[in-house]
Amino acid sequence: MLDRRDALRYYPFDLTDGSASGAAPALPASIARVLRYFQALGREEKMQALVAYSKRLEPVPDRFRDLDRGTFSVPECQTRVDLVPEFRDGKMYYYADLNVRQSPTIAAFLAILFSAINGQPPSTVVAIPDDFVRQVMDGIGLAGREVGLTAMLLRVKRYAQQAATAVA
Repeated sequence: MLDRRDALRYYPFDLTDGSASGAAPALPASIARVLRYFQALGREEKMQALVAYSKRLEPVPDRFRDLDRGTFSVPECQTRVDLVPEFRDGKMYYYADLNVRQSPTIAAFLAILFSAINGQPPSTVVAIPDDFVRQVMDGIGLAGREVGLTAMLLRVKRYAQQAATAVA
């Protein structure tokens, strides 16, 4: 198991709670594209898209298997979800460890989110609107999941903000 010092090789930023501040930058193209796509879908189409996306969530790479997952757990989510950030070559990459079979909605949301932000600079991640979850999931009756999904989004944004600060 990697200790905190070893983890900082992969994550050159603080993993403790903190909040991003400052004015929201313009909406990046990858985020706008996802929002347009989901806002154009009807309820049934969104449900079908969620099923398809739930199958696209990539597993956590082997190089992260020995990390202390407690450091990356999202306690606000009812389901056990570990979000593992990676900052490499000036770009953010995220991975999630969860039981996809048990939590297909969470897997789908994270696959959607990661498709828009993996391989992007931290500024793209930080620019995600705080109501992104509501905009993507609007009209499909998953209000009970919104708190946990929003907590995951805020965690992803916080990791990006910390990475940007670490290299500034």
